[in-house]
Amino acid sequence: MKQNSELAHPKPLINLVQYLQGMIRGRLWLKILVAMVLGLATGMFLTSLTALLKKETVEVLGSWLAIPGNIFLGLIQMIVIPLIFASIIRGLASSEDLEQLKKVGIRLAFYFLMTTVLAIIIGLSISMFIGPGNYIDAQLMAVVNPEELVLNSNEAPEGTDLNNLPAMFVSLIPENPLSSMVKREMLQIVLFAIIIGLALVAIPTHQARPILSLMGSLQEVCMTVVRWAMHLAPLAVFGLMAQITIKVGLNVLKGMAVYVGTVLLGLLVMICVYLLLVTFIARFSPRRFLQAVREAQLLAFSTSSSAAVMPLSLQTAEKKLGVRPSISQLLVPLGATINMDGTALYQAAATVFLAQVFSVKLGLPELLLIIVTTLGASIGSPATPGVGIVILAMVLNSVGIPSSGIALIIGVDRILDMSRTVVNVTGDLTACLVLDRWLSVKKH
Repeated sequence: MKQNSELAHPKPLINLVQYLQGMIRGRLWLKILVAMVLGLATGMFLTSLTALLKKETVEVLGSWLAIPGNIFLGLIQMIVIPLIFASIIRGLASSEDLEQLKKVGIRLAFYFLMTTVLAIIIGLSISMFIGPGNYIDAQLMAVVNPEELVLNSNEAPEGTDLNNLPAMFVSLIPENPLSSMVKREMLQIVLFAIIIGLALVAIPTHQARPILSLMGSLQEVCMTVVRWAMHLAPLAVFGLMAQITIKVGLNVLKGMAVYVGTVLLGLLVMICVYLLLVTFIARFSPRRFLQAVREAQLLAFSTSSSAAVMPLSLQTAEKKLGVRPSISQLLVPLGATINMDGTALYQAAATVFLAQVFSVKLGLPELLLIIVTTLGASIGSPATPGVGIVILAMVLNSVGIPSSGIALIIGVDRILDMSRTVVNVTGDLTACLVLDRWLSVKKH
């Protein structure tokens, strides 16, 4: 009996191991969280060895561990320009019914523009008020990539004069788009893509179709590279977190907790804004709205993809919210591409956080530039997980913040990605209600 009991004892342990393996398999977000914890533990362990090994030796080990992370960041930086260019054009021009897009386009554009700008302002305001980056020692963070930090500090514009803003706005129109791509002038590229997308809407469908097909192929190629990079993400997070822990210690953790809380607070405020719009403009009960969109929100949280939730969002809008199909079938697919309030809020909050970490001063001109850049970038954010990091790199570059700071926040990005996708999907369903009510009132 005793022997049989001892033989049977390992079986629950085996089952537990198999269960844990099955739970982790296919869940990238869980792999990233595990990698982050293991990276921190490895960094702490290697740091404790400084009594036996030279500090330079431990840092070299950290550099070797960070190789996958540097490859990951390189892939993201490499693909950002063609991905943004193709996504913005497709988001503006690829609609099943271009005639209806022209009909309601002004009201739709106005609503999307206002809510996205409001989300960006909320992200900027909350981050500047709480100051999560101030909980991390800027001098310690300088060792993450000192060369890049010095380069960006020297090249960052100091004290931009408001009198120069008109000339700055005019210079945003790229005289040579190819030159802008070579120089990685991201805002000029975004504006060029928006102009091309609007032009494609204005011309006949049969003439626009070849370019849209080409942009679709280009976007799919870019997303394939992004998917490859995301497979590398757990190793990247492990190595980068180990290296950062070796160089800056555990003082980073406090600041990261405040950063996550700041972004989540901003997203919660944006949900409250949606409830106000639903109550006072759409004349719909906020409790009924939350009950109706609950399933779509849960699916959005688990998949981190507005595109994956799109069929359920359509069903929710038509069956549970009573939105006319002519509105929902146009707005939900379009909103999944260009109505990214959660993503815009996150990018604004993360930009201010990293600016505080690297002691990059943000005056009024820089804040306006962040609003314009984030607005343009959120329009082109593909509705797939992990792309927010790609877009953030562009926003950081626009105001002279070291893109190496992405290594600091990537470990917690998956949690924030899941949360901001909930806001994106909720924003699409809110827009369905508001626009349906707005257009009905206009008709009467």
